[in-house]
Amino acid sequence: MNSIQTSLEYAFKTLQALSDTAQLDSEILLCHVLDKNRAYLRTWPERKLNREQIIEFQQLVKKRETGLPIAYLVGKKEFWSREFFINQHVLIPRPETELLIEIALDLIPANQFKSIIDLGTGSGAISITLAAERPLTNITATDISIHALDVAKTNAKKHNIANIKFLASHWLRQLANKKHHLIVSNPPYIDPEDPHLQRGDIRFEPKKALIADHQGLADIFEIVETAKNFLCPRGYLIIEHGYNQKQQVQSIYEKFKYTNITSHHDLAGQPRITLGQWQP
Repeated sequence: MNSIQTSLEYAFKTLQALSDTAQLDSEILLCHVLDKNRAYLRTWPERKLNREQIIEFQQLVKKRETGLPIAYLVGKKEFWSREFFINQHVLIPRPETELLIEIALDLIPANQFKSIIDLGTGSGAISITLAAERPLTNITATDISIHALDVAKTNAKKHNIANIKFLASHWLRQLANKKHHLIVSNPPYIDPEDPHLQRGDIRFEPKKALIADHQGLADIFEIVETAKNFLCPRGYLIIEHGYNQKQQVQSIYEKFKYTNITSHHDLAGQPRITLGQWQP
């Protein structure tokens, strides 16, 4: 194993029993080691790796073989065409969450000032994307994890974002009683007994960012209950949730008297985002 081609063959054979994307995994890891793109691998399959590159690649493949997510191994993940630094203190940004961005952007005119809260910001993927796409917004991004906030701040600096204030808070509990036009959140929503917690990448992600009591609805309940106290009249609350939680989440919105409650489906056709409007 000393050329690009033979290195990829070794990695594919090692990972094919573990991963449905063994070829892609192999290419991403090798691109990371060589600091090249995938086109380079295809153009120069005969190029030789030096000893240090071979050792680093072997180590990464072995870690991947244990199940560690590719995103944690390379320390980055793309979201909304931007690259975000991540580590095991934050969730891996997922394509499904881009639906939340689409819905939020539709509610934020590009030429108007809007005040936004992002609850449980994690890597900052949501708040930073909104801040970049709508530079007139003023965003408060919260997380209970100081380590997660450090990651989010790193990403804000990476993308030259200045219109976000990061704050340590358990949901809205530490925020000043101020009104905002929009509140967004991708909170924990997985039932502690869900068997998916023992499968795939999710095994390695921070459990506090994944799991919620009461069949995964405890945090959503708190957010919906308290968010109305922080919303302007006609302000919106947008929440990401599990594919099978649409009815329960809509019922929580209804319980606390939100109006215009609507759920949106992701690219797989699953209900993924629910929003409601607060009209006191």
